Amino acid sequence: MRIMFIGDVVGEPGREMLQDLLPRLKKKYQPHFTIVNGENAAAGRGITQKIARQFFDLGAGVITLGNHSFDNKDVLEFIDDEPRLIRPANFPESVPGRGYTFVKGTMGGELAVINLQGRTFMPASNCPFEKAEELVKLVRKRTPYIFVDMHAEATSEKQALGWFLDGKVTAVVGTHTHVQTADERILPGGTAYLSDAGMVGPRDSILGMEREAVIKKFRTGLPVRFTVAMVRPQLNGVIIDMEKDRGQATAIKRITIDDDHPFME
Repeated sequence: MRIMFIGDVVGEPGREMLQDLLPRLKKKYQPHFTIVNGENAAAGRGITQKIARQFFDLGAGVITLGNHSFDNKDVLEFIDDEPRLIRPANFPESVPGRGYTFVKGTMGGELAVINLQGRTFMPASNCPFEKAEELVKLVRKRTPYIFVDMHAEATSEKQALGWFLDGKVTAVVGTHTHVQTADERILPGGTAYLSDAGMVGPRDSILGMEREAVIKKFRTGLPVRFTVAMVRPQLNGVIIDMEKDRGQATAIKRITIDDDHPFME
C-alpha cells in the first residue's frame, strides 16, 4: 500500500506544475492514496472551489489546508459540503469544515487523513497533541492506515508530534515552511516521519513569494504586500509505503523535481 503526499501548492506556478506532473507522478509511483496540501493554492493564500475541483480532477483524493485555510472567503461556500477538503482539526469546533476524513484506496482499503496545526509561532489554536490523541483513537476503530499532515512552523513541535504518535499512525509529515527537509525516517514504532514535505511553486523565490518584497520586509520592518513569484517552479512531495494489514510504514522517499532534478518517467 502506498501514499503519495504533495507539499504546499503555491499560486499559479504551483498549480501549473501540479497539473503537468501529478498525473505523471501517479503513473510512475502508482499510489493507492494521493494527498495534496492546497492552503496556498489561490494566489498564495487559501483555496477556491474551482482550484479544489481542479486538484480532484488531477487525481488528488484529499486536500489538506493550514493557517491560510480561510484567507480566500470562497472556501466558506463549499468546505462544509466537501468531505475531501479538510482544515486543521484543532481549530475551534465552531469553525466551518472538518479536520479529518477517510478516503478509499485505488485497490481497496481506507486511509484516514488528519490535518493539524502547530501552536509555536503560529496563530492561536487548540492543542494539536490532545486533538491528535482523540482523533487517532477514533479513526483506528475504522482503519489502521492513518496519515497526519502537521502544519507547523517549529521543527521541534513537528518532531514532538511524530514521536508522540509513533506506532499509532502510519505517517506524520510536516507542511507550512515550504522548504523540504532531509530527515525522512521510519521511527521505531513504524511511523514514517518527515519534518516538511516542501512546496510546489516558484523555486527562485522566498517561500514562493517575490524575493524583493520579502527582503524589504526584513530590512525595514514595514508592511509589504507579498505576491507569488512568477519564476521557474519546483515540486516537492513524499512517497510512503506501508504494510497491508497493520498500517505500519515500511519505506519513505522524498520527491524533488526542479531544473537540477528533472522528472524521470
